[in-house]
Amino acid sequence: MEIKKIGVVGCGLMGSGIAEVCARSGYDVVVREVNDELLQKGLDRIRKSMAKGVQRGKLTQEEMDAALARIQGTTKMEDFAPCDLVIEAVVEKMEVKKQVFAELDAICPPHAILASNTSSLCITEMASATKRPDKVLGMHFFNPPPIMPLLELVRTILTSDETLQTAQEFGKSLGKTTVVAKDTPGFIVNLLLVPYLLDAVRALENGVATKEDIDTAIKLGLHHPMGPLTLLDFIGLDTTLYIAEAMYEEFKDPRYAPPPLLRRMVLAGHLGRKSGRGFYEY
Repeated sequence: MEIKKIGVVGCGLMGSGIAEVCARSGYDVVVREVNDELLQKGLDRIRKSMAKGVQRGKLTQEEMDAALARIQGTTKMEDFAPCDLVIEAVVEKMEVKKQVFAELDAICPPHAILASNTSSLCITEMASATKRPDKVLGMHFFNPPPIMPLLELVRTILTSDETLQTAQEFGKSLGKTTVVAKDTPGFIVNLLLVPYLLDAVRALENGVATKEDIDTAIKLGLHHPMGPLTLLDFIGLDTTLYIAEAMYEEFKDPRYAPPPLLRRMVLAGHLGRKSGRGFYEY
């Protein structure tokens, strides 16, 4: 199936990045937010991101202008009607995602593929809200989508071969390397990453070392680009908490249980870079 028009539900940090990647790859894109204020904020984020790309020589001003012209912002779900593929990038709450999928199923043409950018939630449950479960899969982009080269595709027991193949070809057209995971909490990356991040919080909580020394040890000892506590601030402590809770709910494995320190920091509003303060101040 040929994909020409892309829909993106949500124009937040991830949704705006996904819309940018698609537009820069030549696709017409419809991106939707719940109100005009959030939509303008998201579209401004796309413009600023592309402008940085021009400054760094990653694209020309002409390419930026052409990509922006391919993006249509909207607050109406009905505007996804002509889309061949719609990628959901809303808040990590299953009830919200299922509502979005049910609405998309009613609006989009029968051939359209519906995908979720969730980092941990059950794709099969989202597909159950539609009458096209064979055309539903996970498309997990990584932050920031214009830079990170990986696209994690998540296949349910209902996803058809054609849907997966189309998604793989689409990922390739974006310049991404695709990997395929089954529909299990955390998929590949977060299945391995989340216990590591939670263990770092526990190490700090238990007084094993300072946050600076934990991060320095991992950076220099394992040659990681950033330490786990810095990475948590970058991902968002609230996002990590949501993922950990979803994985613990599924597996009941103590490795995925959020440490008390993480939960209290989220309650205090210390969410990382996006709030100006997490394990570090920004």
